[in-house]
Amino acid sequence: MKLKSAVRLLRVMIHLVEGLVTCALLFPLSSKGRRDALVARWSRRLLGICGVRLAQVGVPLEHALLAANHISWLDIFVINAMAPSHFVAKAEIRAWPAMGWLAAKAGTVFIARGCRRDLRHTFKGIVEQLENGQRVAFFPEGTTAAQGALLPFHANLFEAAIDAGARLQPLALAYLDEHGAPHAGVDFTGEVSFAASMMTILNGPPVQARVTWLAPIEGRDAQRRALCDAARTAIDGALADVVAVEAAA
Repeated sequence: MKLKSAVRLLRVMIHLVEGLVTCALLFPLSSKGRRDALVARWSRRLLGICGVRLAQVGVPLEHALLAANHISWLDIFVINAMAPSHFVAKAEIRAWPAMGWLAAKAGTVFIARGCRRDLRHTFKGIVEQLENGQRVAFFPEGTTAAQGALLPFHANLFEAAIDAGARLQPLALAYLDEHGAPHAGVDFTGEVSFAASMMTILNGPPVQARVTWLAPIEGRDAQRRALCDAARTAIDGALADVVAVEAAA
């Protein structure tokens, strides 16, 4: 292991411990605003240690259902660094060392694949959070995809925006290298483990995480499939634009 990556790994481990302590001691005593600020600051510092710098186009809504494409375990922390949210994510993330516990403490809800009971319970929780003015984020692809690929979207959870009368905001995530091309080291697909992915990022060149906040879509009186299709079309177009703009720069 290179000295630089070893130092980075040590800093990540120390930062994880700080996060565990913060969640255990400060979260129970903090208001929602204070917790959001702590989550955003901790996420930004983690990304900085990993050599990830942030860039964004547009502005996140304060209260909305966020739908994003899914590329990496970094996605949750990139979004939280800019717009702390309650996440809906696959149950496997809960088993990640330290990161899974921190994600749970930050408000992530985990769904087991193929479990209808979990889905119904989670759906009800999302609607309640949206009705209470919270920001909720999910990945409608249901799993990660390599950059340049956008998988079909599952429409089920889009109905939460309809039931809550909330707005839906699509957002496009892209990770670029120093030349403005998709950063191959960030892809988290197939049989790649969380530990292996982290070491690839720590050993690799800098990453620019680009978030494009897209125009909100009114959920009230909408159709679930229409919301799903509109979100996918918007994200697909934004990802094509990011690559085109960076390639021309």
